[in-house]
Amino acid sequence: MAESSHRKYLKRVTVVSTFGGLLFGYDTGVINGALAFMARPDQLNLTPAVEGFVASGLLFGAAIGSFFGGRLSDAEGRRKMLLCLAVIFFFAAIGCSLSPTAGILIACRFVLGLAVGGASVTVPAYLAEMAPADRRGRMVTQNELMIVTGQLLAFILNAILGVTFGEVGHIWRYMLALASIPAVVLWFGMLVMPESPRWLLLQGRVSDAMQVLKKIRDERMAIAELNEIQDSIDSEKHLDKAGYKDLATPWIRRIVFIGMGVSICQQISGVNSIMYYGTQILTQAGFSTEAALIGNIANGTISVAATIFGMWLMTRHGRRPLIMTGQIGTMACLCAIGVLSNLLAGTEILPFVVLSLTVTFLFFQQGFLSPVTWLLLSELFPLRIRGMGMGCAVLCLWLTNFCIGSAFPSLLYSFGLSATFFIFAAIGLLGLAFVYKFVPETRGRTLEQIEHDFRHHGEKSVHCEEKA
Repeated sequence: MAESSHRKYLKRVTVVSTFGGLLFGYDTGVINGALAFMARPDQLNLTPAVEGFVASGLLFGAAIGSFFGGRLSDAEGRRKMLLCLAVIFFFAAIGCSLSPTAGILIACRFVLGLAVGGASVTVPAYLAEMAPADRRGRMVTQNELMIVTGQLLAFILNAILGVTFGEVGHIWRYMLALASIPAVVLWFGMLVMPESPRWLLLQGRVSDAMQVLKKIRDERMAIAELNEIQDSIDSEKHLDKAGYKDLATPWIRRIVFIGMGVSICQQISGVNSIMYYGTQILTQAGFSTEAALIGNIANGTISVAATIFGMWLMTRHGRRPLIMTGQIGTMACLCAIGVLSNLLAGTEILPFVVLSLTVTFLFFQQGFLSPVTWLLLSELFPLRIRGMGMGCAVLCLWLTNFCIGSAFPSLLYSFGLSATFFIFAAIGLLGLAFVYKFVPETRGRTLEQIEHDFRHHGEKSVHCEEKA
């Protein structure tokens, strides 16, 4: 295969597998607009507390799905795992759209969350293992781009359906049902995608791994990479199967600790309070429901644009400066919302100020903080414990997301817009301190080199930025 053919094949792999990210984004974002309709007295008649559980039921399922999804993908393979997730995505989306009561809807959202959590672990791992070191950043963050694209798609469809058929109370059912379409695309697409060569080598399937590597690398690079992966596997053959007992090893414990911390830091900014409850935030600021649905499109659009910008930035700058810039920017926006919500309370300009600040917040979150988080998680963990490590880290991400998602409607109702965002800003300061002290620089390193640095040189060596 010529180099252009390798690139085209890698592009197909990326597009198909990241439909898991698109589903992740749509299923988390669609609730933003659907809640306003399902909460009506003639529909499910939801209280603020129940609204929180409807939105966060998916998040609790995602926490469990991410925890077990990594281990299952280690056991069964990344490709087979994505095929199974596509089936769950499809039937859970249909179940949500047909739910007759809030309880059944929460249960279906929980099942849908199992697939979202599994995808959040499996897709980045699959992409990281398929990508060459010099393209890994762009390929893995393509998944983050598809996540925010899925959210934008949800916001656009919510606005179209909500504004056009706003008098039809059950329009929320159609919003939820549309998620079944990309699930079908993911299932058929993964039928013709290869398995991860690293996973194949871990199973002893050397010839199969070589065939895959030759499709995505030139022959010289394929042979060199196969030998490097095989050497890494051989060095660990004398060790028992990966498990939580490995946390007794200091360097592994440090990696898992950093991965869990990075995951929590991404969520404590409160980003998903905007992505899940943007309609409620904007209506409390002063917009009508229809105007808020349209305003959410601005949030989704800037998320996509910022993610593309972030993908460009990561080819030129290290992981650490980008993630810290994102945290500082998001905290500044949260503080501004808190201050101006008090100063401009009751004025006609307030909803537009809040919308502009949420858009700016999302620029820093989606352009700097979020894509770097997923990239770091795909890079940090050695092959043998990648499933377990990703599972622990993403479990923390989803549990933090669940806590914020379930509490936010009640916080907004009890304390108001200003105090709620001040709380998120204060918590974000702790996240910034964690990143500054513990998070390593991984840019320009192969996955095996990152493992070698942690194993043999300790944290100090990987803290040094790779100079481009």
